[in-house]
Amino acid sequence: MMKKTVKDLRIDKFLWAVRIYKTRSIASEACRKGRVIINDIPVKSSRTVSKEEVIQLRKPPAIYSYRVKELPASRLPAKLVSDYIEDLTPEKEKLKLDLKEKTATGYRYRGTGRPTKKERRDLDKMKGF
Repeated sequence: MMKKTVKDLRIDKFLWAVRIYKTRSIASEACRKGRVIINDIPVKSSRTVSKEEVIQLRKPPAIYSYRVKELPASRLPAKLVSDYIEDLTPEKEKLKLDLKEKTATGYRYRGTGRPTKKERRDLDKMKGF
């Protein structure tokens, strides 16, 4: 299967096309908030991307890094994403995300309602308050 590529592509469209963000508007918003960084400079959503550039994305608590291999002509199937970007994110950053997920708040089963006063005290004691 032949790859369809383009010469230049907006950063928000690129991030959407390689499935880093679910929608293009979410990608644009990330650019507006300064979470998309190229060459240590936060970029606007209208900035064009070229091959071999390294893109850093701040998705708290981690900072992800990707190298652009090719520029896709349209949104890609998930299987082909690795042909267009290379993940350079250090393992240390990925561990930050795992740590955040593990320290999530307690889980309550559906239908059990709000905790009673005693259950709340026990939860506070367990959390160290």
